[in-house]
Amino acid sequence: MLLGLSGGPDSMALLIALLEIGVRVTAAHFDHDLRPESAQDASWVRSQCEKRGVSLVTARRNKPLRQGSLETAAREARFDFFTAALAQTRLEVLALAHTADDRVESLVLNLRRGIGLAGLRGMPERRGPFVRPMLAVWRSQVLEYLEARDVTYLSDPTNDDPRHARVSVRLNLLPALAAGRPGLKERLLRVCETGALRYAEVEEAAASLIRDGGIERAQLAEAPSPIRKEALKQLYVLAGGPLPGLSGNHLAAMERLALAGTPGQRLDLPGHVALWHSYGKLEASNQGAPASPSTELRMRPCEGCSHPDSVHLREGLHLEVGSRRPGLHMRTGPGGHRRKLQDILVDAHIPRRLRDSLPLLFADGELAWVPGVALDPRFAVPPHRPGIHLQLVEAGIPSDRIG
Repeated sequence: MLLGLSGGPDSMALLIALLEIGVRVTAAHFDHDLRPESAQDASWVRSQCEKRGVSLVTARRNKPLRQGSLETAAREARFDFFTAALAQTRLEVLALAHTADDRVESLVLNLRRGIGLAGLRGMPERRGPFVRPMLAVWRSQVLEYLEARDVTYLSDPTNDDPRHARVSVRLNLLPALAAGRPGLKERLLRVCETGALRYAEVEEAAASLIRDGGIERAQLAEAPSPIRKEALKQLYVLAGGPLPGLSGNHLAAMERLALAGTPGQRLDLPGHVALWHSYGKLEASNQGAPASPSTELRMRPCEGCSHPDSVHLREGLHLEVGSRRPGLHMRTGPGGHRRKLQDILVDAHIPRRLRDSLPLLFADGELAWVPGVALDPRFAVPPHRPGIHLQLVEAGIPSDRIG
């Protein structure tokens, strides 16, 4: 398991607890480089890991934080590092040491800025590869646990700076609310736990809307708003979007595209993910993903089979595989007029984002076959007559696996 280790009391307690129950831990420490002593803190964390035989992945921020809230920007940089650390270590889970106090503080922060059902959780127990196993443990219990084991930890002075929203909630707002109201924090924690149970039902309903890597717009429009938003989040994550990666503004723009967009319209999202309106369906793709495998043409003499992914052309043609370029036309019926390839693809409901990557077959310099879409009959032989059997397949597939 990978553990986010700041060196503070919460993460040190989780490190000790995991080691005590025999969990093999690799630690991940990110130096935000926001305080003069941050490098010294990173060295201290390294020494604590070496002392306990724990492997450590570490990094120091090497580029400016984005504009806006310092807390939010630092959190985004930290999670970018965590995501990279998971990939580097090839581990599937990263544990975060947030406590019940953190969960309640998040609930209050969410209420201050306005929330939906998701915000009532305060913090989710799990989001993608990130888990929070200490959300039922209070900070006072953490300190007692460390004291009993004589474990030292780092103290971050920014945790006492009320200029930060979370610190202000912790030091000022929550004590004022709790004055004369014993057990308020415990009751707020129960709100979070109930919200988490209700939201689990939303996540399940949202997941049922996603099929074959997309969502039918009609079904999405009929879904209640919380389910609609969660389905869009899940679609984003399936396309490789990072967690957390979407703001309220992103989700609002996604909903607008889903409910009022036009076919072919695209919305760019964080993490190189794009959301597409594709003929009654929403699809998401990762624009930073590797290119699809190359395609090659396989051909052989044939007495006339009915293989669904092949065509049969007459002999003596010069054949080559190409791709879409401006000005291509094609005849799609006996004696038919020439049509623009773009119109053919639109009529076939081929998503705009896929059109330039489609393999095309040219015969004697003319567009003869768009696999799965159209065939120029001038180059074809009649059904069940001898000809040249052609298939376009991914490069590297053995011939004995081709029909």
